[in-house]
Amino acid sequence: MAVFTVVSPVELEPWLQRFDVGRLVSIEGIVAGIENTNYRVTTERLGQQHRFVLTLFERLAAEQLPFYLGLMRHLALARIPCPNPLPDRDGQILGTLAGKPATLVTWLSGTDLTDPSPDACGRIGTMLARMHLATLDYAGSQPNLRGLSWWCEVTPRLLPFLQNAQRDLLEDELAFQIDQSSRVDAERLPRSAVHADLFRNNVLFDGDEVGGVIDFYFAGVDTWLFDLAVTANDWCIDLTTGQWDHPRLNALLEAYQSVRPLELAERSAWPAAQRAGALRFWISRLFDVHLPRTAQIIVPHDPTHFERILRARRERPHRLDLAVPHAD
Repeated sequence: MAVFTVVSPVELEPWLQRFDVGRLVSIEGIVAGIENTNYRVTTERLGQQHRFVLTLFERLAAEQLPFYLGLMRHLALARIPCPNPLPDRDGQILGTLAGKPATLVTWLSGTDLTDPSPDACGRIGTMLARMHLATLDYAGSQPNLRGLSWWCEVTPRLLPFLQNAQRDLLEDELAFQIDQSSRVDAERLPRSAVHADLFRNNVLFDGDEVGGVIDFYFAGVDTWLFDLAVTANDWCIDLTTGQWDHPRLNALLEAYQSVRPLELAERSAWPAAQRAGALRFWISRLFDVHLPRTAQIIVPHDPTHFERILRARRERPHRLDLAVPHAD
């Protein structure tokens, strides 16, 4: 959790004048996320208070940001509940604040679930399938910046920090994923812009309904199967052991496939995708612990959580039969 860039009310007030949001009431750092700086901003206009999220981008370059901001706008137009970047009076949704690229987005109501029920997992499966179909006509193109190329780049830097068993696991799994990516079937897997980080803390529930999908700044063009595996690896497990919680997993997969049935190639590649989803976050958490950045507030996530998940997926992956179900 981090606030990397300090923004004072004195700094924010003139910046907000570009928007038709009224006067600044308060600004409060949001201690969530480890990539960007986020603030909860409250304003008052015509006697009513309004909330927004101010995001300052710490790693992403300004030229990369139209992909992410455009994706959120695209999904919002498709009636997916997600933050919608607010245009200023000149129609611009990206500016500069405190020397960093910055945007102001709509505030979404709801709270995240720490212990989701199978019913909640089913709603996530439905939402994820809707998101995948909605991005088919999204014109933006941006690789998954935390995908295979990044794994290959940072792994040599991480190996000196690891114990022998961890080094062996990391090198063996990376070699496996490189081999998987070179297979002809991998090119046939459906793909588009995906969220790639749809964890429990990135979804807000308003009662029993999904009130908002947030934090799109790990999004990129990747396979829908990888996105599904990342989601399942967080929503459908026992957090202590990393093993599958099968009622949750079955609910998520059945709901997803009621909207978009998995293709034959996807069903075959599902075990490897589960491992890829675990490897991605094991590597990123190792990176944040061993090669951290300076931040005002930072608590890196525990890498051993995803090490356990990866070992569990290698030992006992979930498998799907190769019959392709039909959507209702």
